[in-house]
Amino acid sequence: MAMARSALMDHVSALLDREGPAQGALAHAPSGLHVLRFAAPSAQDATVYRPLLCLVLQGAKEVGTSNRTLRVADGQSLVVSHALPVVSRIIEAAPDRPYVALVFPIDLDLLRGMAADVAPVRAASRHDPFSISLCQTDQEMEGALLRYLGQCDHEEARRLLAPITAREIHARLLLSAHAEPLRKLLWHETTASRIFQATREIQSDLARPLVVGDLADRAGMSGSAFFEHFKAVTGTSPLQYQKDLRLLRAREALRSTNEKVSGIAFEVGYESSAQFSREYARKFGLPPRQDRAIDAAE
Repeated sequence: MAMARSALMDHVSALLDREGPAQGALAHAPSGLHVLRFAAPSAQDATVYRPLLCLVLQGAKEVGTSNRTLRVADGQSLVVSHALPVVSRIIEAAPDRPYVALVFPIDLDLLRGMAADVAPVRAASRHDPFSISLCQTDQEMEGALLRYLGQCDHEEARRLLAPITAREIHARLLLSAHAEPLRKLLWHETTASRIFQATREIQSDLARPLVVGDLADRAGMSGSAFFEHFKAVTGTSPLQYQKDLRLLRAREALRSTNEKVSGIAFEVGYESSAQFSREYARKFGLPPRQDRAIDAAE
């Protein structure tokens, strides 16, 4: 293990030992990062990834959509450039060598503030347009993340130095192997930025019926071109993207409120409770009421 990654692993492990659960995820409030440790492989989990950098320090995980799956192992990192419904599972973890990872949220406004200093991407590119990119993590990025976590341990350093290092981490993303999908978001005329705006529009009102032709018009594309580019970027179709977000939003509401299942179904855009229950069970393995009961029992 490279020196910077070894030091980062030690720091994250100490942080989890001090503040987190023996197994699971810790939302580290001072830094805004999430750190994770699991001692065994996990079942498949469905969630929404917001723009983020995920660095795996030990073990391995599979992340993807219904059409694309990537394996990320120790020393590798994922960057997610769009809000994306994904399924994931830890595939390599053991008590003597647990899965350990950290997640750094990406501030797209901060990235856009750097646009003037970044060369525009070429319109034509052979780069994979999928909004999850995978690459080896360079030592400079690992060192910056280590410094950032260390600065967040002390109040004055957190106020004075951590924001500078957070900006450095964003800048390093634009200089790394992850750069191209992120750079495409900085320029309004790129296909990636137009698809990004379409995903934002879908997220803004999940209950609204989705008219793909209207989204295509606003993106300045034909219906067929929009569908093709949307699927290339998100790994799924516009309608499936909306459905996955609706079901994930509904699951969050089921677990955090006492609202009736029928009311939650209506709020996320379903007109039929029966259809909602069928699609929920298809995605999560249990109908809504049973899933809520199991979560409450845990």
